[in-house]
Amino acid sequence: MAEKRNKEFYPDYLVEISIVIFIAVELTVVLALVYPQLIGRQIDFSTPYRPLPEWYFLWLYQAVRYFPGRWAFIGTVLLPFIAAISLIMIPYIDRGKRGRTRAILVGVSLLLAFVVLTLIPYISP
Repeated sequence: MAEKRNKEFYPDYLVEISIVIFIAVELTVVLALVYPQLIGRQIDFSTPYRPLPEWYFLWLYQAVRYFPGRWAFIGTVLLPFIAAISLIMIPYIDRGKRGRTRAILVGVSLLLAFVVLTLIPYISP
């Protein structure tokens, strides 16, 4: 009767894991060579250029449009600072009799301001 031995990590499992990794890498390389991706964006030169930041900075871009010139400090530094401080202060706002309502109101108002200021550049160019 054959004696069964326990598998050990080295060399048994290490060889199995290495083979699986090798097959996965080879499969990825073959798929990348067979189906190459196009690099870069296709540019339409007939439309005017309209620079926009990424979606997560659109709200700040829109705030700069509402506070031009000397007021830019308010829209780009002061308002985001107040928003960050209010998010940090939510656990302290949440205390008291109507604390949960105030905390929800602060969170929803910040989320609504973020969503509205993000969607405005897409709605009205």
